[in-house]
Amino acid sequence: MASWTLKQVGDYPLETFKPVCYTIHMSTKAPTLRQFQDAFPTEDSCLDHLFQVRYGRDFDCPGCDRPAKFHRVSTRRSYTCQWCGYQVYPTAGTPMDRTRTPLRDWFYVMFLFTTTRNGVAAKRVQRELGVTYKTAWRMCHEIREYMANLDSDDPLGGPGSIVEIDETLIGGVVSGMGSGYKGNKTCVVGMLERDGELITRVVSARHKAAMQGLIVSHVLPGSTIHTDEFGGYKDIDQSGYRHVKVNHSAGEYAKPCGAGVNAIEGFWAQLKRGINGTHIHVSGKHLPKYLGEFEYRWNMRAVPHLMLDRLLHSFVR
Repeated sequence: MASWTLKQVGDYPLETFKPVCYTIHMSTKAPTLRQFQDAFPTEDSCLDHLFQVRYGRDFDCPGCDRPAKFHRVSTRRSYTCQWCGYQVYPTAGTPMDRTRTPLRDWFYVMFLFTTTRNGVAAKRVQRELGVTYKTAWRMCHEIREYMANLDSDDPLGGPGSIVEIDETLIGGVVSGMGSGYKGNKTCVVGMLERDGELITRVVSARHKAAMQGLIVSHVLPGSTIHTDEFGGYKDIDQSGYRHVKVNHSAGEYAKPCGAGVNAIEGFWAQLKRGINGTHIHVSGKHLPKYLGEFEYRWNMRAVPHLMLDRLLHSFVR
């Protein structure tokens, strides 16, 4: 991880991010609670931040097409044009749209999501904010979905790159481990580029056609693919990849050349600790949101001080 450097955050160059949670002592550590509270002490400061990152201070009014300054409307979450009175709502189109929950609460839950390794339970949000469980559950799922949508899904690898691919079963009880396994476990495939990013996908089947179709969709030709001996990866080298396998059933977990799937299995361990220890159970229906949450944190693990800032800067205008 020490050799991994992030040059871009989503669609934005890294240098465009100016961490909002601390301005005196720059640090690569995640912001502390005190730093977060200093950055967003009031409801107005949260709304003003959303307005600035989405619109800026001076821009052409959508209502009258004139360069205008916008002023806060005290009774609403909006800003109004100085000329025609057209109103702009900074929360529109965000997870915080059409909700009476204070923005400080939303910002605080996003802070928890980016500073907690094993996830945030809705019961914790309920206890700390004093909201109903229904409200806490909705807030958590809206933020997870936002994190999943924000994370890049650009193809991995390419000539000279190594991509580890592995699959795992999550939840339920399984009654067979073949490609046509039964039971109510959910199969998840992970693709991790060495010194790069991770992509996870829920799949309905683990047979050869399904697995290779997924790989071709997300891994660029010319990549070197490392897998275990699972039959779903058979003949993948005929699709423009170099394929190296490790035989787990024979006790082989790494080859002298460095081949192996230990990095992606490390992510599986972290994911399952989060699900089993924090959430206890995750349904297959909502599993993609949880995967997106953990994938987001993994992909930004080298820049934890930018995790929250990316969430707060990336709302589409």
